[in-house]
Amino acid sequence: MTQTGADDYTTDEMMTVTASHELSDGAVCFVGIGLPSEAANLARATHAPNCFLIYESGTLGAKPDVLPLSIGDGVLAEHADSVVSVPEVFDYWLQAGRVDVGFLGAAQIDRYGNINTTVVGPYDNPKVRLPGAGGAPEISASAREVVVVLRQTPRAFVEELSFVTSVGHRHGGDSRAELGYHGAGPTVIITDLGILRPDPETKEFTLVSLHPGATVEQAKAATGWDLRVAQELGTTGPPDREELEILRDLRARTEASRRRARSS
Repeated sequence: MTQTGADDYTTDEMMTVTASHELSDGAVCFVGIGLPSEAANLARATHAPNCFLIYESGTLGAKPDVLPLSIGDGVLAEHADSVVSVPEVFDYWLQAGRVDVGFLGAAQIDRYGNINTTVVGPYDNPKVRLPGAGGAPEISASAREVVVVLRQTPRAFVEELSFVTSVGHRHGGDSRAELGYHGAGPTVIITDLGILRPDPETKEFTLVSLHPGATVEQAKAATGWDLRVAQELGTTGPPDREELEILRDLRARTEASRRRARSS
């Protein structure tokens, strides 16, 4: 736990609030489930009320009052501006360049922001079979920029992916451009320890800011490669009281909704 004024906050709350700051008011955001959805909806409830949220199931301008369990959760359609077909979401919005930010999670990520959500271990005989690609490869390819949100551990931040589900900056340098993708790729990774951004030349992700209480040694120990650290390493600003109250209320309403659903 970390102290801010009269409030304690968890590392997960720090990560969610920090990730929400990556969304500007009015941005069109393609949202993944889990921490990305939490961060995007927090942004909409605080500094970015006009953020336009799109989910893969076809909900445009989603305004869920609780966090969705999946892209097919009815709460997304209930308060959306409109619901369209999945092909329209990808063809008209994403691949046409109308999405400003793609918000993604990952099971594994490497130093160039390539993502694995398919398998851990050999593809034909994996140790773990993961949920799969979904719309992440297209989001990573076509969104103008991509924000990745995940907890920093050696099992997640790996030297070599078991499988490349979504291409980030490929092999680094200009190798992504060779694929002809329209989007800029991952521009930031938000973790429970800090913020990483790609080096302008090599595209290798570099630790540029530590969250309060975290150390460089912790970040390096949680990374499966030799993590680069910026010469001028910053410190992330802590969540403020209002952000924490709104986030906790959102989580509480979500949990209450799920308890009612389980008991009905």
